[in-house]
Amino acid sequence: MAGSSSVLEDGSLLSRLDQNLLRLERFFGLLSGLAVFSLMVLAVISVGGRNLINMPLPGYVDWIEQAMPLIAFMGISYVQRDGGHIRMDIVIGQLRGRALWAAELLSVLMILLLMMLLVWGSWAHFDRSFDWNAPMWSRDSSIDIGLPIWPAKLLAPVAFSVLCVRLLLQAWGYGRALILGLSNPVAVPLIQDVAAQAAAEAEQLDGQR
Repeated sequence: MAGSSSVLEDGSLLSRLDQNLLRLERFFGLLSGLAVFSLMVLAVISVGGRNLINMPLPGYVDWIEQAMPLIAFMGISYVQRDGGHIRMDIVIGQLRGRALWAAELLSVLMILLLMMLLVWGSWAHFDRSFDWNAPMWSRDSSIDIGLPIWPAKLLAPVAFSVLCVRLLLQAWGYGRALILGLSNPVAVPLIQDVAAQAAAEAEQLDGQR
């Protein structure tokens, strides 16, 4: 499973690219959080309208459908950067040095291949929905209030493309560590042991006081 991790920084080109991409990933994560908050507000309005004036929010399900890609996809690159996705560490957790970096590099390249295929497929799905000559540029719309669906479909290839860039940077980081035999490479998540996790949590708590 995923554990606590840290990402080191320095003045190298790779680290600067990592920091620049992190700004975009944080912005996407903020959008995802705002989408969750917006759905909560819409739920209150819809339930309140149903109970008070017997009139729920029109198109409530349609708005949920539009917000789901924001919630599901926009934060995946940010989580990948910090090594927060669920994975099995039974084997990799026992590796050290170049063997560890080789295993990490292989897994990142496999994920990258899959994500590139998903970018291609999701873009084709968006392209079938979008039409410059159609009303609201959409060939399809939601059932209740007729919202165009192409904006929601566009979010998937955009988020997946950002993840592909993140995976390219991590492949660079792991490949560099593999070739140079680095012990603490930058721009990749370094899994912390239990003692390091406890120290990081204690430091975070001290900073909140």
